[in-house]
Amino acid sequence: RRGGEDELRLERFMNNKPPIFEGGYDPEGAQTWLEGIERIFGAMRCLDEHRVLLEGYVLHDEADHWWGNAKQRLEA
Repeated sequence: RRGGEDELRLERFMNNKPPIFEGGYDPEGAQTWLEGIERIFGAMRCLDEHRVLLEGYVLHDEADHWWGNAKQRLEA
């Protein structure tokens, strides 16, 4: 059942067409991305524990690589 809830949450999140962040030195782009993601989370009434998982789906390229490394360090 838990997996089904996660899939539905991801589907709802992706249906909101969240912005993609690719990384690189772009503070303004990162801020715009974060504001867009936060707006979606607010509309979904998304709990903090789910936000981290969902954000990972819209990080691409350098940002995804960075997140993979950061996640490994956090889990250690």
